[in-house]
Amino acid sequence: MTLRFASVLFSAALLATPLFAAEKHAFTPQGFEAAQTAGKPILVEIHAPWCPTCKAQQPILEKLEKDAKFDALQVFHVDFDSQKDAVRDFHATTQSTLIVFKGKSETGRSVGDTGAASIAALLDKAL
Repeated sequence: MTLRFASVLFSAALLATPLFAAEKHAFTPQGFEAAQTAGKPILVEIHAPWCPTCKAQQPILEKLEKDAKFDALQVFHVDFDSQKDAVRDFHATTQSTLIVFKGKSETGRSVGDTGAASIAALLDKAL
């Protein structure tokens, strides 16, 4: 019975784990440049832990990033408070800014968006 129970738990864990998921990274200029050079689809998420809009975006982004459609997406998190150089380099004026790239080309940007459909449409622009 114990082996069967362990088998059921393992199967449940497999079903709960997405087979595809976007790759998440803490932002570094080197990592971002490498993803751009490789021609990857990229999402730069400029957030702050205290930001209510960022908190509203988070579950939407997490769900979309698990979608097989976005499995090649490289997600870079930029902390609005501690990574001011990156915030400036991306010409972001506020937290809750989402920027998408196809390789080295910026293909879209939004600020303060908490709509699942419009965020999905933004991520589509990176593909």
